[in-house]
Amino acid sequence: MTGLLVLAVLATLLAGTCFAVLLDRAQPALVAEFFRSRVETEAPDRLNRDLAPAWYLALAAIGLSVVPFAPGLALIDSPAGIVIWGSCEALIVVTVFLHGWAPNAPFPLIGAYRYAALALPVMLPSMFVLIAAALPAQSLSLIAIVDSQREIWNVIRQPLGLPLFLVVALALTLRGPMDYADGADIATGTSAEESGAARATWYLARAAMLVSVSALAATVFLGGPLGPLLPGPVWLWLKTAALMALTAWLGHHVARPPPGRMLTLLWIALLPLSFLHLAISGVLAL
Repeated sequence: MTGLLVLAVLATLLAGTCFAVLLDRAQPALVAEFFRSRVETEAPDRLNRDLAPAWYLALAAIGLSVVPFAPGLALIDSPAGIVIWGSCEALIVVTVFLHGWAPNAPFPLIGAYRYAALALPVMLPSMFVLIAAALPAQSLSLIAIVDSQREIWNVIRQPLGLPLFLVVALALTLRGPMDYADGADIATGTSAEESGAARATWYLARAAMLVSVSALAATVFLGGPLGPLLPGPVWLWLKTAALMALTAWLGHHVARPPPGRMLTLLWIALLPLSFLHLAISGVLAL
């Protein structure tokens, strides 16, 4: 069974990454990048430069490993699945920062520091929202959270949860209004000095993270593998694909405000709203 779950995680990550590339219509540019030669800056941190995409991809795989592909079946069946995911979120911030630090150049470093500054007010609402979703299950296990949604999904029971988590998803995947690390206003930020296969690999790692965060959202808010007629994994894939498409659409159509304004929105609006959401969910769960 463990072998089948490993294959399910890898197949989902691979197929989902291809789907994310299609959503972005990035196939021609991605293929072209693999055939370009790499241009290096002066005195780069080569170790962190090469490891950053690998860490990003590994974190996407670890995050997906705690997601149940069928009721009661996950590769990492942990009673603290939400905590494992939270650890992945924190390490994503470190990974993106290292990706900007490594080239030893201005624009990548600006992107790294901008992302680090915005990450804290994004990670806190993420934890509030996920803990709120865990309250009906009285457990931090994603398997238990799925079981608690057999009668009603969390997206109905806690309607603010999914919209708030989509903001987190945009930040974790460096998309649209939350793309302050690789934004066009700083010449693609942490990727400004990347070229060739290295640039393509970073993009693929971002696409893989979209798969992971969408699968987690589908599990926490849409019942994951629960559904009539079709097998559990199929329901999970369909819900994940729908959330991937929604996140990609938001990334393409929602404008990115200036960093200062976004920080104000996060601290003044998003953080208090997510805490209020947690408080209301706690009272309803009593």
